[in-house]
Formats: sequence, C-alpha cells, structure tokens
Amino acid sequence: MGRAFLIAAGLVTAYYLLPLDRYSARGTSVLLLSGLLAVILVFVWEVRTIIRSPYPRLKAVEALAATLVLFLVLFASAYYLLDRSAPGSFTEPLSRTDALYFTLTTFSTVGFGDIAARSETGRVMTMLQMAGGLVLVGFAARVLASAVQAGLRRRGPIQPETDAGEVGDAVLSEDGRVVECAEESADSGHSEAGPERRTSPRPEPGSQSRPEPGP
Repeated sequence: MGRAFLIAAGLVTAYYLLPLDRYSARGTSVLLLSGLLAVILVFVWEVRTIIRSPYPRLKAVEALAATLVLFLVLFASAYYLLDRSAPGSFTEPLSRTDALYFTLTTFSTVGFGDIAARSETGRVMTMLQMAGGLVLVGFAARVLASAVQAGLRRRGPIQPETDAGEVGDAVLSEDGRVVECAEESADSGHSEAGPERRTSPRPEPGSQSRPEPGP
C-alpha cells in the first residue's frame, strides 16, 4: 500500500510542477492523445507484471493506483491547457487545482455544476473522460482481477509448514520419550494414518540385569 501511495503522490506532484503553460491548443490535443496511449501501455505492462509477480494482489493495487491517478492527472492537464489556450472554454478560469477538481467531480459523476465545460472542445474532452472512466472502472477492473487469478495459479499452492514439535525424523511424545518415525517410501501402500512409530521401551525402576551364577 505504501508504494501505491508514493506512485499517486509522485504523479500529482509532477502535475503541479511540470511547465504546462508552454503548450498551445495543438499541443493540448497531442498531449491528450499521447497521454491516453501512455495509460494503455502502462496498464498492459502492469497486467504482465501482476501475472509474473509472487504477490499478485499487492501488484494489482499498485497497478490500479498508477493507472487511475495517471488517467485523472492527464485529463486535468488537458483541461488546464485548454483553458489557457482558449479562454472561456469553461464557466470560470481554471487553475491547476480547479482543473483537478473538475476532473474528479466528472469522474465520480457528482458534477456539482460550479464548473462546467462551455466550448465544444471542452465538452468533447469531458465526454472522452466520461467514456474512459466507464471503461477504466468496468473493463480494467475485470482485467486486473483476471490477472490476479492467473498470478495465483502461476505461483501454485502454498506448501504446509512443518510441525513445531517435529525435529528431523524424531518426535517427542507426551512423557518425554523419543519416538522415531520410519520414513515412508514412495512405493509403499501405507494408509493416511501417518508414518509408523517405534517407541523405545523405558526400563522399570529397580530392574537391573544380574549376572548369571557360574557353574
């Protein structure tokens, strides 16, 4: 989870630090198309990483965070550049925070109405974001879930751990005696009752071996 948070924080920080004011109206379209292509490539790479990872569930969370935040930051940048290159595209001038706010309200289908697209280009971009959000929530989430299942199958079943009271081929019984476990051969037809145990008899107190009388 910490890595997913760092990815999201890094993308948002880059959104605020990148010099987006230098792009023109044509640069906005190029940025949007290139960004959408980058989102698709990152998503495909993350799916392959999930399948090969020993921890597919954790990688799926990281992949979802990276893809979702990249998608939102991309459209926020496009809205900000559109407002700079064509003033009046929205109901009010957009700062970077305003553009990100409008992107989040559109993605969450809240739409408070305080900021809305006024120009045709702005409305087309908003419709693209709505359609992309539906695909991201529906199709992408399903693909990530399938990738997690494939990764779990690739990892195989988890082997059970050895008993704590078992040391090598010997086990301590309740009265402290050592019980030797005979190894079961692969070709033997033993039942599932477990390995054969041989218990060493404990000598009775007072019983000592006496020498036999001589002739």
